[in-house]
Amino acid sequence: MKAKSMVATVAVLLLLFVGTAVADSHGIGWQDLTESQRAVLSQFEDAWESLPADRQMRLSRGAERWGAMTPKQREKAQVRFQAWRELPDDRRNRIRERAEEFRKLSPEEQQRIRDNYRRYRKMNRDRRDMLRDRYQQMTPEQRQRMRDRAHKRPRTRPRD
Repeated sequence: MKAKSMVATVAVLLLLFVGTAVADSHGIGWQDLTESQRAVLSQFEDAWESLPADRQMRLSRGAERWGAMTPKQREKAQVRFQAWRELPDDRRNRIRERAEEFRKLSPEEQQRIRDNYRRYRKMNRDRRDMLRDRYQQMTPEQRQRMRDRAHKRPRTRPRD
């Protein structure tokens, strides 16, 4: 794949994970993009004016972020994008739905989830495997009760 095409493709992936941007109903003109944004988005040039305004906004912001990345960050983004492309459509749709649900949560609830995830990632592999296996063996009702109890629990300082 050509480098320019890869850059544009990665920029599009980044936009999939970005929250919905509110764009001006008139959108963004191609000529209003910076030179670096136009370079990243070159594959969209012919169709740019026909894209919905919110998509133009997301693409322009993604191209801006891409331009600010280091080569190492770009490489990591390309790897993530390739992994994303290899996922089955139903899995990608579930991920998008969960991301949308997460964005609808309060900032406090989002932070609680991030903190829990960080604690989980810091656990040793055996402990993570044990917790994951135990969770997978629960019924949906047991899982919901566990989530409800965790939500009601007073927040304490995260364990390191």
